[in-house]
Amino acid sequence: MIPPHPDDSFTLSQPKYSDSTQLITYANRFGKDLSELASLMTELRDAFDGVHILPFFTPFDGADAGFDPSDHTSVDPRLGSWDDVKKISQDFSVMADMIVNHMSYKSAQFQDVVEKGQGSPYADMFLTLSSVFPEGASEQDLAAIYRPRPGLPFTHYKWGEQTRLVWTTFTPQQIDVDMRSEGGRRYIASILSAMAAGGVSQVRLDAVGYSVKTAGSSCFMTPQTYEFIGELTEQARALGMSVLVEIHSHYKNQIQVAQKVDSVYDFALPPLVLHALYTGQVGPLTKWLKVRPTNAITVLDTHDGIGIVDVGPDQQSGEAGLLSAEAVDGLVEGIHEASKGASRKATGWNASNLDIYQVNCTFFDACGADEDAYFLARAVQAFTPGVCQVYYAGLLAAPCDLELLAQTGVGRDINRPYYSAAQVREELRSPVVRRILGLLQLRKSHPAFKGKCQVRSYEQDSRLVLTWENKDDWAELVADFAEKKAEVTYN
Repeated sequence: MIPPHPDDSFTLSQPKYSDSTQLITYANRFGKDLSELASLMTELRDAFDGVHILPFFTPFDGADAGFDPSDHTSVDPRLGSWDDVKKISQDFSVMADMIVNHMSYKSAQFQDVVEKGQGSPYADMFLTLSSVFPEGASEQDLAAIYRPRPGLPFTHYKWGEQTRLVWTTFTPQQIDVDMRSEGGRRYIASILSAMAAGGVSQVRLDAVGYSVKTAGSSCFMTPQTYEFIGELTEQARALGMSVLVEIHSHYKNQIQVAQKVDSVYDFALPPLVLHALYTGQVGPLTKWLKVRPTNAITVLDTHDGIGIVDVGPDQQSGEAGLLSAEAVDGLVEGIHEASKGASRKATGWNASNLDIYQVNCTFFDACGADEDAYFLARAVQAFTPGVCQVYYAGLLAAPCDLELLAQTGVGRDINRPYYSAAQVREELRSPVVRRILGLLQLRKSHPAFKGKCQVRSYEQDSRLVLTWENKDDWAELVADFAEKKAEVTYN
């Protein structure tokens, strides 16, 4: 029985989106290619309105699983063609990634610069230390640069007959593009045109928070970055596409960015749900539900790790987060414990991707492989306003892939398993996956979710109640974080 007097109560509205639910997947890990993905999506039409296809450009298997394209305008022929993408777009909305910060060192453009230096027509496309700091950089300038990995973001590369310090925010194989240069602008325009022609209706701006470097700043989410995001959004909208911004940062940055674009990720939701599961405390999750932007893509897992920086104190200003630094430390240890140490093997210094803001683990294992706790987490996601986007490994309740991690040594691969089409179909029949599919079908089809949501939290009882109402239709979730059980009812 729900107590009569909640500690907090408020009402949220569902924004007007064409999609209610989306799948996010690689083209070669949920089936072998775009053709098999199209067939599987047809079988999942009752659960999903759309699909976010992770990088399928040339090559899809570079140094960062496709996030380092050498040709961002072509579909890797091993996966299919733009015709395959268009086929999927006939029945589902299609989202694709626009990697705006960098491109592969193997790209024809950068290799031309390596060979010809300033004599290359592409020399202005790529950032170096001196192109941002023409008068030189002081120790203070360099220390102020925010980077998601240890060390400075520069790599020695040949530049014709010279050697330059080229800006590489993520890995030495990913060369940062100068988005303010004429070459950078032409590059951006070519990608947007190719996507629009290929049936893409939503563009995800990957790593856009790092895309504008300004001397004397952190080079991350600066006023110039916000200006650039606004310009990109207008360009995409002019071609009939909406924009999703991907930023791992302090929660107030998400609120600010949401005002300028069509949608943002709700990266704070996953760690807050886990925090509530581990501690029984629903206060931080309730606080976030009250202030979060509603034009959000709700996620519990993605192709990256579980974000931590999104709920902790601001790493630059020290401003308080949704969780204290001590609570964040406890959350990280909680994930390691729930996954029986698997996440510890894939995170930080134990893996080759040293992201300072993520823990690498499947969300199913982060829930202790407890099917009831996992269903509770997915139910909170489905009942939270926005577009409910489910990662393919999460849909299939995948455990941590320690075998793949051992093969590659890449921490994120623990949450990037490979499934043949036959294996997907087999997993879709498992009881836990069938429960998740039923939840997604409810979220996609029930008219209550087009109305308003009342949120009630009961801190003493560790319960959160979300009730959707739309005229005579209603759907309700009672999430009991102490018992790790969820009850979903509807008319």
